[in-house]
Amino acid sequence: MTRYVALLRGVNVGSTRLAMADLRRLVTDLGHDDAKTYLQSGNVVFGSSVRDAGRLSAGIERALADELGLTVPVLVRSARELAAVAGGNPYAEREDDPTRLLVAFLATAPKRSTVDALTVPGGENVAFTVTGREVYLHYPDGGYGRSTFTNAYLEKKLAVAATTRNWKSVRALAELAAG
Repeated sequence: MTRYVALLRGVNVGSTRLAMADLRRLVTDLGHDDAKTYLQSGNVVFGSSVRDAGRLSAGIERALADELGLTVPVLVRSARELAAVAGGNPYAEREDDPTRLLVAFLATAPKRSTVDALTVPGGENVAFTVTGREVYLHYPDGGYGRSTFTNAYLEKKLAVAATTRNWKSVRALAELAAG
């Protein structure tokens, strides 16, 4: 049994509403074990014998659409992958405030050309590092909420679906997934 984390994009931050009890039930009904949600923003940790993260993503997306009428991108990482993300933040040592650190999880690794062309708009002071299917973000002068270097901006510039979590959530999900 492998532990996974499913990260749903855009849940309970706009018009897309999803009760976490429904998400746990849906994941359990798909045959996965020990579904636990974290916060109200579409994070679910679960165990599964399925070894294909793409298949897990597609199954959860399909169930959300079929059972709840929601079209929501779902990105899945194994517990091991999430532990590597939590242990690999290049900005963690230089920032004491976890609200200024975030990780954008990408559905697929972006093309090298889009990564090379990625810049911070408007001269904002934002540092970023793209590593595989993650973008580590550091906002040293303030929070993510005041920036234009957002999830939507990353999706547009990198041409890939993304969902962003703050550093506190990344670490908590890694701990939950580790058991």
